[in-house]
Amino acid sequence: MSELQRAFDAHLHIIDPSHPLIENNGYLPDPFTVTDYRARLQSLPDVGVEVAGGAVVSGSFQGFDQGYLIGALRQLGGSYVGVTQLPDETTDDQIRRLDEAGIKALRFNIARGGSATLDALDSFARRVHDLVGWHAELYIDARTIDEDLADRIASLPAVSIDHLGMHEDGLSTLLRLVEAGVKVKATGFGRVELDPAEAVRRIVDTDPTALMVGTDLPSTRARRPFADDDFTLLRQVLTPAEADAVFWSNAARFYGVEPKTAEHAFISHQ
Repeated sequence: MSELQRAFDAHLHIIDPSHPLIENNGYLPDPFTVTDYRARLQSLPDVGVEVAGGAVVSGSFQGFDQGYLIGALRQLGGSYVGVTQLPDETTDDQIRRLDEAGIKALRFNIARGGSATLDALDSFARRVHDLVGWHAELYIDARTIDEDLADRIASLPAVSIDHLGMHEDGLSTLLRLVEAGVKVKATGFGRVELDPAEAVRRIVDTDPTALMVGTDLPSTRARRPFADDDFTLLRQVLTPAEADAVFWSNAARFYGVEPKTAEHAFISHQ
């Protein structure tokens, strides 16, 4: 068997029913625990991929709860970090404690809500970056990004956009942001309205350091959940060197995961 492609799962959700969940537009997700997540990864080596770390992302249905996220990071250990949602009045001391617990990014969920709003984007994103080095992550339909907002996003010290920007009609805007240094997650192929292969190819051609992959597990509210073949598709449109960057090093660098830590974080599939 050929060597497995190491991957950093840059976008996953853990849904622990022992922690608070908030109904969002009439929706409450089913449980998806750390045990469930690990079990779902077991088939990935069959398509030549092995997850060695990742980013646990807070969803709209989790609001500002931090307990589930800190608990998930303790269970996952290794090279896993957290992406949280916070109100913009969160104190510096609270942010520092979350950073020490392994949280490394701040999410603005514009598509679903449950997070700080775009009104707080400039000041809050800059504050957490200056304080603890976190980047901002935007769940936003790229079609809704007008010129003013694009300038605001591009001016931030570090930022990523989820799910390939969601829609084909927003791809040109997304590519302009990539040119300005914005990172993009190749995630949620079952929820986007575009050709993932074309979008991935154009992003990598624009900036080979911009793209990161993720499972989007458990794919809440997507038309279809993550499939192992989503990763196969990515590997088919990338050269081996590009795949190494997209599957691992781009995200590991962006989230501050050290290679010496990652070497010991592989999840056994025996």
